[in-house]
Amino acid sequence: MEWGERWGLIGTHLTVALTGIVALLSIVTGIANITATAFIGPLADFIPPAIQRTAGFTGAMTGFLMLLSAYGLKRGLYAAWYSTLVLLPMTAIQGLVQSSPLSIPLIVASVLATANLLTNRTQFDREIQLSNTQIAAGLALVGAQAYGTLGTYALREEFGEVETILDAFYFTLVTASTVGYGDATPLSQEARLFGMSVLLVGTASFAVALGALLSPVIEARLAAALGKMNDAELATLDDHVLVLGYGELTEPILQELDDRAPFVVVTDNETRADRLAERDIFVLRADPSDEKTITRAGLEHAKAVVVATNTDAEDALTVLTVRQLRPDIRIVAAATDRENVVKLKRAGADTVISPATIGGRLMVQSALGREDTEDIADKLLGE
Repeated sequence: MEWGERWGLIGTHLTVALTGIVALLSIVTGIANITATAFIGPLADFIPPAIQRTAGFTGAMTGFLMLLSAYGLKRGLYAAWYSTLVLLPMTAIQGLVQSSPLSIPLIVASVLATANLLTNRTQFDREIQLSNTQIAAGLALVGAQAYGTLGTYALREEFGEVETILDAFYFTLVTASTVGYGDATPLSQEARLFGMSVLLVGTASFAVALGALLSPVIEARLAAALGKMNDAELATLDDHVLVLGYGELTEPILQELDDRAPFVVVTDNETRADRLAERDIFVLRADPSDEKTITRAGLEHAKAVVVATNTDAEDALTVLTVRQLRPDIRIVAAATDRENVVKLKRAGADTVISPATIGGRLMVQSALGREDTEDIADKLLGE
């Protein structure tokens, strides 16, 4: 791994860690200050205690939102970087308003995290890729809340304890979530009918939203158990090496790639796919020569393709398919037999390496008295 890549990885991890620390400090400080009775600090004499306690509540909420941003930063999302850039100053301001000794670490950590976030801007450039189901679920949830809020506010005279738009939103939220505290109640038949519609529409939207959020997680767990990647994981691949096939020559390739670049292995061997998954290696169980499989494995965003199976004929077909799908990508193939090197190059491989031929030549040279063959082998192995 190059120094620039290593430094970028360190910066990414540091940004995620600092954001997580600020999130936890914001939650702990906010909860502690909600019930505080004594306030100290530069603004303690100028801010009413009620506002300071409110800042504690909003600080806790901001902390939970920042935890989501930290998760997004871990995935390299640009949207998470932007949301964190907005939330970090908010935590610092809330810490000042809370005027508590616990707020000092929060303010300091927020300032440091902001500086680090700005420094590592280029490390977060991945776009959010939402499925149509997730978009529809989000729109349904927002639409249901808007329907209930606006309708309740329009009928506020027929509801008890509903006077403002915030009261209407509160009634919609507790009704749709089936909490129903009972402090805001319908007083007429029309209001009751509307309240029932809010209950039905709201619970349905919550169910759809939860399903859209939880189904990818469940799918990912099942995919991990089955030894294959799901569509959500495949969508996150970018600038990776695509290893098509898994044979006797593949394991040394994976060991070299492990420290140099992200990669995904495509193999139709169930046993080998399960073993790779147990080692936390990205693996897609499918035909490595199939056009749909190669496209699904992220060929469009890959930086190189390595073709290495136990069959040169299958390698040639795979190389030909990759070259047709993406003429500009670099393809490296491993030839089992020396006579197939030319054939693989004709199929479209940029480089063809025959490990057996290289090893055989070194052994013959050593047997004939050449003394530096072991040194050559060590250089090839990087030792």
